[in-house]
Amino acid sequence: MRILLTGGGTGGHITPLVAVARELKKISKEKGINNLELFYVGPDGMAKGFLAKEGIVLKTILAGKMRRYFSFMIFADIFKIFFGLIQAIWHVFWIMPDICFGKGGYGSFSAVIACWIFGVPILIHESDSVPGSVNRRLSGLVKRIAISFMATEKFFPQEKTALVGNPIRDSICRGQRDRAGQTLGLSGSRAPIFIFGGSQGAQTINEAVLAILKELSAKYEIIWQTGKKNYENILSEIKRLFGQVPAGCHIFNFLNEEQVADAFVVSDLIISRSGSANIFEIAACVKPSIIIPLPTAASDHQRENALEYARSGGAEIIEQQNLTPHIFLAEIDKIMKDNELRQRMSSGAKSFAKPEAGRMIAEELIRLANG
Repeated sequence: MRILLTGGGTGGHITPLVAVARELKKISKEKGINNLELFYVGPDGMAKGFLAKEGIVLKTILAGKMRRYFSFMIFADIFKIFFGLIQAIWHVFWIMPDICFGKGGYGSFSAVIACWIFGVPILIHESDSVPGSVNRRLSGLVKRIAISFMATEKFFPQEKTALVGNPIRDSICRGQRDRAGQTLGLSGSRAPIFIFGGSQGAQTINEAVLAILKELSAKYEIIWQTGKKNYENILSEIKRLFGQVPAGCHIFNFLNEEQVADAFVVSDLIISRSGSANIFEIAACVKPSIIIPLPTAASDHQRENALEYARSGGAEIIEQQNLTPHIFLAEIDKIMKDNELRQRMSSGAKSFAKPEAGRMIAEELIRLANG
């Protein structure tokens, strides 16, 4: 059985592919499917770092963005889309998969179109409450559409759409408290807070944390993923302001899967953007959170994601324009000082979580592949 995976643009498109691939391998082992072969056709980006280690055969192609605004990069994007489609048709011809799983994002367009040309059945997944332009365009060509948020149902044909949640790597919720001291350098002297911005939009959160770092580090132990492109600038600014990194502040440019899992399990509060992957990982780990929507996200989808999640009671929202030092610190203190509030937020997160999303998608892919 050959299954083709595609998607790309950000880590939010790639990590769910990892989650589904792992579930496919589990199900194949359970059902005695000995000929499972997994392929990825899409842009390089973050794919090599995440997918190659899963035993997935990578075929990288050019991919251009479908912009909703004018930019001179549109001309380069048209070129990339055209040649990416030719590359995808070539790879799909030689792979000839039994089924295609498209995770959305501009990176999935060419591979899904190529599979449609060859009559390969297709299942796509939409992460966000407001669908991306690629999945909207492809929805008429596919057999099944999986969605993460209830609000997304109105955008797709009801007869082939199912609410499943966003696939997450189950290891994310299996961190070890005893190991966290070693993997993250924690002392255990104060309550930990985990702060991360995702692969996009980390800079504003980093600046907000920097503005309250003195007060924050005096009260809490901080696990802070700045993002690779911001790491050196943040360290330089901290040294300029404080001379050295405050005790109990643990700064990373990037956390691997094990470190993220440990950060989730030990932390009393998570601070994050409201990308779908972030929300569903936080919910699955039943952690209280403060989520800060990225205002430049396409169709304002991060704000819509945040609003739907916040209705569960699992999170508080701070709009980016309100992310002042006073409001930010006050909101953190309010949650951290109230055990009952954190328990209610954890319960809300648990009610929203859909940890079986990856399994459900994998089972449907195998069913469709078998005809």
